[in-house]
Amino acid sequence: MQNVEQVRFNMIEQQIRPCDVLEGRILDLLHHVRRENFVPDSKQAMAFMDMEIPLGYGVSMWQPKLEARALQELHLGHNDRVLEVGTGSGYLTALLSSLAGQVTSVEIVPELSEMARQHLQPYHRENITLAVGDASHGWGEGASYDAIVLTGSTPILPEIFKTSLNIGGRLFAIVGEAPVMEAKLITRVSADTYTTVNIMETSIAPLQNAEQPKRFVF
Repeated sequence: MQNVEQVRFNMIEQQIRPCDVLEGRILDLLHHVRRENFVPDSKQAMAFMDMEIPLGYGVSMWQPKLEARALQELHLGHNDRVLEVGTGSGYLTALLSSLAGQVTSVEIVPELSEMARQHLQPYHRENITLAVGDASHGWGEGASYDAIVLTGSTPILPEIFKTSLNIGGRLFAIVGEAPVMEAKLITRVSADTYTTVNIMETSIAPLQNAEQPKRFVF
């Protein structure tokens, strides 16, 4: 790819900043974790475009601005324990692990998990645990997290994700059905109190086995 640093700079200035991502450490991270290394070889020309990138198996990388906005909204700290539901290419995993203490990333498609492992290998991140399984209804019996991010949408948000948050924990989830979904940040304020902030409208593919609303049959 010609002049890759200029294209990366353009992505940050023309896509990321206009999406209200202004936190310096996030913008720096986008310069240093090289997005093109997590994109399939056949899709390299799309690495910095304002669009989803198909990875196969019905899964796509998020738009760059959505990745950056999620990172900013989660306000990660070095001691935070993070659950990522849907590893995909491993790019968001790499970004999360740069800011958090421990990241557990669960992918239902074994081939994608292996692809992400290979992408992450050069980064030598000891604080990443990759797992294969279905985390669409939670992960780790009794486990609790400081931050959770769902990389696929869910028509209905399972309660387990909220109750798996530590007090002060944050959940980034895209809730709803196409064509209108809402990216939400849910914070656990106390044992039984949560706040919800609607971040932005978007539309992405659902998690495999995502919880579905009850539908009336006439």
